[in-house]
Amino acid sequence: MTAWSRHERELRAWLIRRLGDAHTADDLLQDLFIKALSRNRQFCEMVNARAWLFAVARNTLTDHLRSRQDHVDLPDDLPAPFDEPVPVESLAACLPRALAELSAEDREALTLCDLEGLTQEAYARRKGLTLPGAKSRVQRARKRLREHLATVCQVRLDDSGRVCCFVPRPPLDTPV
Repeated sequence: MTAWSRHERELRAWLIRRLGDAHTADDLLQDLFIKALSRNRQFCEMVNARAWLFAVARNTLTDHLRSRQDHVDLPDDLPAPFDEPVPVESLAACLPRALAELSAEDREALTLCDLEGLTQEAYARRKGLTLPGAKSRVQRARKRLREHLATVCQVRLDDSGRVCCFVPRPPLDTPV
């Protein structure tokens, strides 16, 4: 193991610089030595044993640092975090009232295709429409619903087009 003897001091110094702790560096150096021993003759016959040793040392150090992630114990009486609902999920509460305020044709198209999962092709057959006609009807109904929600609930979108905020409306059965 002359290759080990030539590079052991350099490896130890490298590990100490990275860890700031000679005892931990010695432990990792011992792990590295065992890995080199497990290679048997392959290690002794390596053309560039130094490069192999430093690559394995770097991987061993990385594994060690990952395994000792610092953590803080939290007190048992710490309240659970309050998960504020995503605005678009809260907006779903406005949907029944907004749908009820649309025309019967729009409400039916959206209810069947978007809420009940009927395909637009099946919707076209049910209503006696061509497929392009059914698709157009559903798209127009979606557009009118979006515009209605934007107006009555004051829905605003963020830069990426997601719902960021709105003014909630009481459900239909609640007096206004």
